[in-house]
Amino acid sequence: MIRVVLPAHLRTLAHVDGEVKLEVEGQVTQRSVVDALEARYPMLLGTIRDPATQQRRAMVRFFACEEDLSHEQPDAALPDAVAKGDAPLLVVGAMAGG
Repeated sequence: MIRVVLPAHLRTLAHVDGEVKLEVEGQVTQRSVVDALEARYPMLLGTIRDPATQQRRAMVRFFACEEDLSHEQPDAALPDAVAKGDAPLLVVGAMAGG
């Protein structure tokens, strides 16, 4: 069971409180987790990644095990702690401004 923590606005959109728990088939990667997330919560389609290019949205970041995984390849394996459900994958909305 993979644990995912979404930012507040995406939790509201998906009508969930707290962590989301997902079953992911095969290797646990950013792509497989977002695939499972979008399949279970279709209202999130296009909010985390562009539906046409499948690229992560510029203002979305992925963190796990105190590491920024945002620039890892989408098919790179996530840390073992995430794959085992011991640590969550954090989806974070980046902040910008001046």
